[in-house]
Amino acid sequence: MTLDFWVRTNGTWINAISIIAGTISGLFLKKHLPAKMQLIITQGVALITIFIGLQMAGSLTQVKNTRVDGIVLGLIAIAVGGILGEWWKLEERLYSLGDFIKALFPASGNFTDGFVASSLLFCVGPMALIGSFNNGLTGNNNILMLKATMDGISAIALSSSYGIGVGFSAVILLLYQGSVSLIAGLLIQVLPNPANHPCLLLITGVGGLTILGLGLNLLAVTQIRVASLLPSLLIAPLLYLFLK
Repeated sequence: MTLDFWVRTNGTWINAISIIAGTISGLFLKKHLPAKMQLIITQGVALITIFIGLQMAGSLTQVKNTRVDGIVLGLIAIAVGGILGEWWKLEERLYSLGDFIKALFPASGNFTDGFVASSLLFCVGPMALIGSFNNGLTGNNNILMLKATMDGISAIALSSSYGIGVGFSAVILLLYQGSVSLIAGLLIQVLPNPANHPCLLLITGVGGLTILGLGLNLLAVTQIRVASLLPSLLIAPLLYLFLK
């Protein structure tokens, strides 16, 4: 039983450890790197984030077997999900959670901003979802190992700017990816081929749009309320199933 649990979730644990290690490294380097260097690292992560978001969003064009184009479904999901997110005040609730944890660690810098930005960056995306599926279904953690490497590097950059709040996103990641891995065995009965299923493609595409928004936020181009868009990840596959 213990071995089975470890095999199905080991990628998530390694991913969380990489974020913590990256945060510790970033906090150490923060004292030795000039502000301009810290800024350029964050901007580099932002550019990669935008690139990944655009690649993910392209999944919307692969959605077939529906009366409505995948891009249109993505647009509707973003609009409806955004309305629900604002109604439920998800952005405020996520920031409140960050403020609550920040209160436990005085003088921690931009704790809440780092916690929210890194939680979204590390948890919203195809690698988190598909990697957790694969880990939970077959024990294969290759995707999550690659993601752990990317997240660790990103954590170095983010924590050098935002502080220790980045490290606490590992808790959110453990809850999210761990839950997906554990329930993957049940989902396989519904989605025989998850990686190519239209529902997952829609989740990936809409998730890419939210990641793109996060990248723009990191560049300070604008301030998109990314957390309010999270319900769209659920709305997208429901729209597909309804229209099909």
